Amino acid sequence: MVKAGRDPFTLGGISIAPGEIATVDLPLSLLSDHTPIELTVKVIHGKRPGPVLLVNGAIHGDEVNGVEIIRRVLRHSAIKNMAGTLIAVPIVNVYGFLTNIRYLPDRRDLNRSFPGSATGSLASRLAHLFMTEIVAKASHGIDLHTAAVHRSNFPQIRCDLSNPEVRKMAKSFGVPVILNAALRDGSLRKAGIEQNVPFLVYEAGEALRFDEVSIRAGVHGIIRVMGDLGMIRQRRRDEAPTEPVISRSSVWVRAPEGGIFRARAKLGAKVTKGSRLGIIASPFGDSEFQIECPADGIVIGRNNLPNVNQGDGVFNIARVDDPEAAAEAVDIFQDDWEQDE
Repeated sequence: MVKAGRDPFTLGGISIAPGEIATVDLPLSLLSDHTPIELTVKVIHGKRPGPVLLVNGAIHGDEVNGVEIIRRVLRHSAIKNMAGTLIAVPIVNVYGFLTNIRYLPDRRDLNRSFPGSATGSLASRLAHLFMTEIVAKASHGIDLHTAAVHRSNFPQIRCDLSNPEVRKMAKSFGVPVILNAALRDGSLRKAGIEQNVPFLVYEAGEALRFDEVSIRAGVHGIIRVMGDLGMIRQRRRDEAPTEPVISRSSVWVRAPEGGIFRARAKLGAKVTKGSRLGIIASPFGDSEFQIECPADGIVIGRNNLPNVNQGDGVFNIARVDDPEAAAEAVDIFQDDWEQDE
């Protein structure tokens, strides 16, 4: 029986009653050949009152891990009798997803186009639609990302830790590294927070590739946040395996010369200032350049290409106050998620 006082949820002119699940297609535009493109949204409107959580993926069209994470969340048994409302948008940048590219057809980065404009560029119009039709109805948000093409990110949360609600969500997500990241102009995270919607960014894996550990950690992270928000009953097996380590800043280590790159440090590895991260060698075998770590920390991002140019980013290091504690958190995380399910 529907609890009295719980109103229907409306999205795109569609009314969704308490206890119902609906798929809503929001028209975006017509392609040059007149093919219609739509932004598809899945809404689960619980019978009981609660937060409205937005979970979205593929703002960059080639970042596919988030699509799979959301697919698994929507099939998770824990959400069958949830309170509140879940808004799931697996694919925001439909154009880029269809063509396996990061950007939109106008070559703009959607995550530098928020809050957008109803009369602007294609990217700006999509951002405006997303903000007015979807973000405006949310109370909390989780934005799923991977590294750019030919790079990999260790599972991490990026957020503004000065926001108490964001900090609480970040800790409940349960990955071992939380990076205190400044808000970027044009990003969904900044636009959402400016509308009083606390947003997390989950970064994990590589563009155009599924990474099973990153996907599993993302699914369970969302379920933990839902539990912490009171949307679902928190189960003991869903509790975070370890306390996350907070990093206040990160630094990209760049190639000192062009050449053939051989990495030594792995994602998630503890590194110390001055330690050797890798080597860049001449393809003719007549020179080698050592890549040294500029600070104590954890490797949270790495280049995957063997051929690099001078100045290319090859390692991303999260600075941490206690590298030993960070390494222990990473080890517990890897032991927990690299086992076969």
